[in-house]
Amino acid sequence: MAAFGAWRWEWTARARAGLAGLADAILPPLCLSCGRGIEIHGALCGRCWSEVDFIERPWCAVTGLPFPYEAGEGAVSAVALAHPPPYARARAVMRYSDASARLVHRFKYSDRMEAAPAFARWLMRAGADILADADLVVPVPLHRQRLFSRRFNQSAELSRVIADLAGIAHEPALLMRTRATRPQVGLTGDQRRRNVARAFAVRPGREEQIRQRKVVLVDDVMTTGATVEACSRALLKAGAAEVSVLCLARVVPAGGASI
Repeated sequence: MAAFGAWRWEWTARARAGLAGLADAILPPLCLSCGRGIEIHGALCGRCWSEVDFIERPWCAVTGLPFPYEAGEGAVSAVALAHPPPYARARAVMRYSDASARLVHRFKYSDRMEAAPAFARWLMRAGADILADADLVVPVPLHRQRLFSRRFNQSAELSRVIADLAGIAHEPALLMRTRATRPQVGLTGDQRRRNVARAFAVRPGREEQIRQRKVVLVDDVMTTGATVEACSRALLKAGAAEVSVLCLARVVPAGGASI
């Protein structure tokens, strides 16, 4: 019986390897950024990897913006002290740049769904501290009109894979946009905040699901923070104990966070 079990395991492993090889022959692995052929699916070629500016410690304990030099464990930037955001902590994988914009745009507008698992792993690494004690993972929602035109919510795809890998409850429909907003591109910080003010809410009757829970809010790009701040306020208003933010890329001021 043991011999049969070992034979079945070996046969299954060989079958899977054969199917993987067949899939690679039909759909060869391509770089998530430039589309050049690489060895494995869901990765970057060496050149594109070197162009991505990943955010590493030291960073502000609240905003996650990198410090130009080591400031000590738990250090908080001057901006976060002067103007505390509604969220408890924010973490991002990489600085928003030409290289990261290319990655995000291919995922967001070109249906490169195979990027979601790789991005989710990067997000889990960047947000390990906020995922460690999280109760729920929630994506920044799209308005139904924009969802129809885009066909999928990229933030919801990322949050789904993160929740699955981390073993945390996923609530993709908990938060909703109460009104359509104009695109944020080209707006100043103040204009962005006014644009999304009171544009998000927890769905009626769902408050009990987040009451006194620690929520991780997932988005693809964080520019001024206006959108995630508006979402955080809506979640806190509905009774969340704490909201933290996890995003794929974010705009980082020249020089990083000030101390």
